[in-house]
Amino acid sequence: MPPSVQNVRRAVDRIQVRVPPIGLAGTLNVPSSVHGLVAFAHGSGSSRFGPRNNVVAAASNADGIATLLFDLLTTDEESNRASIFDIPLLAERLVDAVRWLDHQPAVRDLPLGLFGASTGAASALMAAARLGNRAAAIVSRGGRPDLAGDALDMVRTPTLLIVGGDDLLVIDLNRLALERLKGPKALEIVSGASHLFVESGALKAVVDRARDWLKRYLRHGQEPTSQNEHRRE
Repeated sequence: MPPSVQNVRRAVDRIQVRVPPIGLAGTLNVPSSVHGLVAFAHGSGSSRFGPRNNVVAAASNADGIATLLFDLLTTDEESNRASIFDIPLLAERLVDAVRWLDHQPAVRDLPLGLFGASTGAASALMAAARLGNRAAAIVSRGGRPDLAGDALDMVRTPTLLIVGGDDLLVIDLNRLALERLKGPKALEIVSGASHLFVESGALKAVVDRARDWLKRYLRHGQEPTSQNEHRRE
């Protein structure tokens, strides 16, 4: 059984966990003063150790937001390419993680955000459609929200899509997905950035935009001035 956060948080804020029902490995970071929670869904070929998601998670922790980074697949599943692109399976794992978090005393009452990268964005959106009002915000980095399929039409959670300006095909796919989302939404295009945001300043732009969105919806639940926001850098 995974340890209760309440039992270990007194000593440490960085907690190694096993997410049921199959014991997926994860890291739960709980800041000393916490007002929100974000669960991360990594993309194909990545894991809880992915450097870009960890940068975003560290920035969130600095803002008083707890984060869960965990492996959505077992070691055997990671070697099966079909599992990597099994969006319903990944979404189910993310929902299981949220249900587990909802039983951890240190974080169970916190507003919840979902952060998805690449194919993880589709699983985050599909999970949000199942979680309903439990999810307060979604951020997608270089994501493939189109892979969420019909679940897009059921997502009313405020959603921010961040795409690199040089990632032309993915920009088009994100624009099409954006039109189907029902809640507050925005598409942010980071000029000069590729799919992985490896260019100078590109990841910082992702962090800044994600932080703004999460602060808005996890701290105060503020509504944007309009249902559709489009900004370009």
